[in-house]
Amino acid sequence: MSNHDLQGRTIAFLCAPEGTEQVELVEPWTAVQQAGGTPRLISTSSGEIQAFNHLDKGDTFPVDATVAASDPGEFDGLVLPGGVANPDFLRMDPKAVAFAKAFFDAGKPVAVICHGPWTLVEADVVRGRTITSWPSLRTDLRNAGATWVDEEVEICEDGPNVLVSSRKPDDLKAFGQAAVEVFQR
Repeated sequence: MSNHDLQGRTIAFLCAPEGTEQVELVEPWTAVQQAGGTPRLISTSSGEIQAFNHLDKGDTFPVDATVAASDPGEFDGLVLPGGVANPDFLRMDPKAVAFAKAFFDAGKPVAVICHGPWTLVEADVVRGRTITSWPSLRTDLRNAGATWVDEEVEICEDGPNVLVSSRKPDDLKAFGQAAVEVFQR
């Protein structure tokens, strides 16, 4: 893979104003940049987001655009970082849920890690798909019609849709590599 496989591609990173696991935002963001892509931080409100290192406040990151002002059609893929609070906030925001669902409707690749799949459960896009996540989401994902597996990275190809998923921060290197590979298709 060359350093410019994602040249000209823009990847949305959808995060709530508070509660994103910092490493699950920063490492995939860096992988996209190193592959020549342009990551953009999309949130439910403007300004900046407050990331977390588990339960402790981490750094803040500037929001590039709000969900309300963003067109999923402008992006080539979507990353949903985890953190316990982040996807819980997102799934309570109808515009954030619709934004995530639009990537599936358009057949664009999505990468999700840790607790991130909660947003996808709310969007009703996991039914019939194989996915991994933080173990506590196993029952939620099964109840939403997904097949849950305990794997470092799971790539589920379902027609035009490709869903990359990982369990936790320990899986980030493999997650970043798989996401970049899928986003370059």
